[in-house]
This record gives sequence, C-alpha cells and structure tokens, in this order.
Amino acid sequence: MQKFLLSVVLVALVVLSACQPAQEVVDPDHDPTTEPIDKAPDAESFEVVKSNLARITNPTVDEEHIRTLAEDQAAFALTFYDQIRSEDGNLIFSPFSISLALSMALAGAETSTEQAMLDALQLSLPEEDVHPAFNALILAIEEAQGKMTDDVDGNPFQLNIANSIWGQADFEFKQPFLDTLAQHYGAGLFAVDYKNNPESARLAINDWVADETAQKIEDLIPAGAIDSLTRLVLANAIYFKGSWLNPFNESMTTEAPFYTLDGSEITVDMMKLYGENFIYGQGENYQAINLPYLSSDFVMTLLVPDAGAFQEFEAELTIEGLAEILTSLGYTRVDLEMPRFDFESDINANDPLIALGMGDAFDPIAADFSGITDEEDLMITDVLHKATITVDEEGTEAAAATAVIIGVTSAMPEDPISLVIDRPFMFLIRHQPTNTILFMGRVLQP
Repeated sequence: MQKFLLSVVLVALVVLSACQPAQEVVDPDHDPTTEPIDKAPDAESFEVVKSNLARITNPTVDEEHIRTLAEDQAAFALTFYDQIRSEDGNLIFSPFSISLALSMALAGAETSTEQAMLDALQLSLPEEDVHPAFNALILAIEEAQGKMTDDVDGNPFQLNIANSIWGQADFEFKQPFLDTLAQHYGAGLFAVDYKNNPESARLAINDWVADETAQKIEDLIPAGAIDSLTRLVLANAIYFKGSWLNPFNESMTTEAPFYTLDGSEITVDMMKLYGENFIYGQGENYQAINLPYLSSDFVMTLLVPDAGAFQEFEAELTIEGLAEILTSLGYTRVDLEMPRFDFESDINANDPLIALGMGDAFDPIAADFSGITDEEDLMITDVLHKATITVDEEGTEAAAATAVIIGVTSAMPEDPISLVIDRPFMFLIRHQPTNTILFMGRVLQP
C-alpha cells in the first residue's frame, strides 16, 4: 500500500454577483462561455489591483480578541454541523474555510447584511475587530510550521495559507475594502473580465486553487457557476501536511467488523496501536481521544459515543459540552483500534447559512455589499463546499473547498484502556494552542 503523510488542503472561494443585470450592451448571439479555451491564463498574466498597504505580520491584537474569535469559530463549527447532520452518510467540512471566506466578504458588507453575517458566523467581536483578529489567528496557526515534537523521526511538517481576490476589471472597488483585505488577509485583486469572458476567469481561478493546494483540488468551480453577472471571487487556500506522532503498524491492520447506525455489520480495515500514551477520557455515554500529529500543535480528536448512543450524542453536543469533554481528558495508556476511512462530502451551504440568519446576504433586495463598490448592487448567489479525508496508518490526507458565488493529567493505570472504534464516531482536526477547529465530521460507515 502506498504510504502518505498527513495532508490537509483547504480552499475557500467567495463569489459575489450583481443583483441586477449589468447595463452594458451585449450581443444577444454571443455566448462567451462557449468559446474554446485551450489553456487558462496564469494569475500573473492579469493586472493586479491592490492597496499600497502591506500585510500586517506582527499585529497588535488583544489576546482576548484572539481567544474570543477562536471560541466563536468553535461555536460556528457546532451550529453549522447541526444544520447539516440530517444529511445521509459520512460528513466532513471545514468551518474554518467557510468562516474565513465569508469574513473576507464581510469586509464589504454593510447595515443589516453585516449584522446578519456576524450573527450567522457566530462572531461576537465588532466587525472592525474581526479582520485584525483573523490575521492574528492565521499567523498563530502558521507559526506551528516551526514546531515539531522533539526526538522523533518523521517527515517535515508543512502549512500554507493563501488568499486571492478576483474582481471585474472595470469595477471601481472601494479603497477601505482593498486595504482591509491587503492588511489582514494578504490579498491583492486580480482584474478579470467576467462580463465578456467568464470562462477564462473560471479557469484561471481553478488553476490558482490547484497550484496553491498541490493539485489536490482541481476544477473547483464548475462550468456555468461563474457568468457575466459575477463581479468578485475571494479565494482562500490552506495546505497542511504532516504525519502521526504515533503511527500505526501497517502489518497489524486486519479486517474486522464495524457496526453501522442500523446495527448492520460491515467489514473494515481496522488499524491497531497498543499501549501508547494518549490524552483520553470517557463520560456517561462516550469515549474521547486525541491523536497527535508530529507538529505538537495539531491533533485529531475522536468522539466515540457508546453503541446505540450516536444520534443522541450528536444531537445534544454543544459548544459547552465539547469544551467540557476536551478539558476533562488526561494522559493514559490506550490499546486503540480504529478503521481506516476515506470519503468526501458535497455541501450546498446556502440553506444552512440562511437558517443561521444570513438570509439578507442572499436577498437581491436586502443584500448590502456597498462597502465593496457603489457601481452595482451585489449579493451572494451560492455557497458551495466540498471536502475529502483519508485516514490510514501513516496519517491523514484531507481537502476542502468552499465556493461562495459572490490536557488535565491523570495517574497512569497499570493496564491500558481499550478503545475499539467499531461503531459510528465524530472527529475534529484542531489547532490546540488556539483551539481552532480546521475540520470536523463524522464516520458512519468507513
């Protein structure tokens, strides 16, 4: 079997479109989306419109603001998960991707649209404090690149976070909007021509996404998703690569039963790791464990409800409950058995975000993105999210894309605790110092 390292790829795209058709004269027989394009132009081939202000790399942000933003991010993860858990089967999504992308769009939102987005994203900071706090949070996560657990062999840890903006070439974007994105998200604006050649813009953005994600996500934006009414795309990409601190021995992996929600038995490849020290805990109807990566700042947390208790546990999990679980964990020896898993999720986030209170941003009458431009009224038309994850003996590989079209220590027991994950469970990939949830999901059937 081909071995691979932990690799998390995260892409977020925000596309804002005009609420009303543009007023330019267009040949009714001309359809630029049907014109053949052999190769997408490189990003470097487009004019870059950007603020003269540089990215703030040493932001002066109150530590309390960073903690508040991380707590808000966790709250958004749980509330968004609650909106999509009725979907069938396995799930994976990136709350960090969705909230980061939409926070860039928030920089141009005004009046009720701004407040609706703050509410939906569970952001308790004032809008003017959100962007500096996001910058500080991103920089804190990026600092993990230099933090490796001492005295262990393994492959290098890599982390990359990139942002870009793709705007209509003849649009006059407001300077405060461009300044915010430059200073806090490190992004300039590529001037493209959605009005006359949306397909060329689509291919260029897709190529940028592929390049920033080591080709893990290709053709993110499907044909037709960008058209002559599109005015702005904000893109965020995260690439994360590493490996388990305690890798599983592939020779010990065997076929074993896994019991699905309806009690059916299926056969899975069960990985085994015996007698290792993990941060572990158990409650009335669950077990929980942190699986650390070689970068000491990152863990995968597994939440394993007792047999028959998954749906109740999932429905009742709150941000307070999750915090209580995480703070109750302590070091203990564990005999761990867990399945390999490999799956993807496609999520249309429109309805969940509207249910969370962001309806104004999708409403052609109520939407107010006048902080971006005065030239046309803008609205968000779609929020599309796709994520994949693969977990095996060496680590984890995951990818996510969003398109928005606009320890307490404890005494060591003499014998190890046994944790056999042969039933549905939930998982989170977390940056521990800030407690930021990068990925979240569930495994109902490996």
